[in-house]
This record gives sequence, C-alpha cells and structure tokens, in this order.
Amino acid sequence: MEQMVSKSKFKPKALEYFRQVEESGEPLIITDRGKPVLKVLPYSQEEIKGMAALKDSVVKYEKPLEPVGLEDWEQLQ
Repeated sequence: MEQMVSKSKFKPKALEYFRQVEESGEPLIITDRGKPVLKVLPYSQEEIKGMAALKDSVVKYEKPLEPVGLEDWEQLQ
C-alpha cells in the first residue's frame, strides 16, 4: 500500500524516505495540505527497456496544422 507523507514531514527526512522506497519497492505519495502532489517511485530497468521500444517511433510532421490522412478519409466515404 502506498504511504503518504506531508511535505513538511518529508523535507527533514527525505533521504530516509528515499531509502525506504528503494528497499520496499513501494511508492511514496507526498501531500500538500492533504492533497497528493508528488509520487516517489523506485527506479525500474523494465520500464526503461519498455520505453526503448518506442524509440524512433514518433513521426515528425513538417506541417503539424495540416490534416493527417486526408486521402484515407476520402476513401472511407
């Protein structure tokens, strides 16, 4: 279960909380006036490997305001 801590309590014990997240693997939610504002997560190699699959998958649009796939749209009509 995710632990929650206020900003004021987090600040003086930040390193302690970082170690706790690292050891337990559980996220830490930091709140400001009772509302969640930050989430501290342990670093994961699996997530980085998953993101590598997206590398070079984004197409650069020279004219971002032009309609995309206009020919496809006309064929569907």
